[in-house]
Amino acid sequence: MAAVVCALFLAVGALLIALDANRDNALVAFVLDVADVVDLDVFSRGNGVFHFTGEDAATKNALTNWGLAAVGYLVVGRILERIIRP
Repeated sequence: MAAVVCALFLAVGALLIALDANRDNALVAFVLDVADVVDLDVFSRGNGVFHFTGEDAATKNALTNWGLAAVGYLVVGRILERIIRP
């Protein structure tokens, strides 16, 4: 369940970046802050696995890196579920 929650924060955070949501909103800021923590600095928007430049680079970085992190959390969560609950 924890992996699903982490993946959800990452996916919603990437969606908020893509939709150019108001970052002054408390809920948007909270989701983006949690997503920044959950990405473990491996899949961060600024220095992640993929780093795009040019037009809409921030959106591409967020969608790609946080999308990969969300999928990774779901895969690892599923593997751990199979190990813990046979």
